[in-house]
Amino acid sequence: MKIIETRLKDAVIIEPQVFKDERGYFFEVYKKNRYQSLDINAEFVQDNRSKSTKNVLRGLHFQKNKPQGKLISVSEGVVFDVAVDLRPDSATFGQYHSVILSDENFQQFYIPPGFAHGFCVLSDTATFQYKCTDYYDPSDEGGIIWNDPVLNIDWPIIEPIISAKDCALPDFFSTKEQIIKGWNNG
Repeated sequence: MKIIETRLKDAVIIEPQVFKDERGYFFEVYKKNRYQSLDINAEFVQDNRSKSTKNVLRGLHFQKNKPQGKLISVSEGVVFDVAVDLRPDSATFGQYHSVILSDENFQQFYIPPGFAHGFCVLSDTATFQYKCTDYYDPSDEGGIIWNDPVLNIDWPIIEPIISAKDCALPDFFSTKEQIIKGWNNG
């Protein structure tokens, strides 16, 4: 397994060792002790999977008081995946990192707790899955509008398909003010 550092502290790309031959391929999607040896000591409690069509954009989502770390991968198709650092004390607060995840590159993206996350589908369809370090709580969800001008994410699609809920998310400035005040007090 190979770790590729990103510019966001603690968020890394993981390249698993893939064994290929004329029959197909095999790789270990997750093995706790191997990830711990790479200083990824997350305890995953929930697995999620979604399937989306081309140009679907989901995000940018996060949990306010019970932040989730995520280990993300794609088993079918190609997605443009984004993490935004929302940790107020981080040197990369308010910055993002993006990566192409696909069923051909086998890469995983580990995003620690304290980040917003989103993705868009570049292939005809994509099956997207992720392990979470905390349980999803709908009363704790937060988000940032996908096309926020401060974040200036360079999404590689022109006309994204977005849910009404995601279109109504606040901008980064409003979210930033809440984070600085403290989610529990804001």
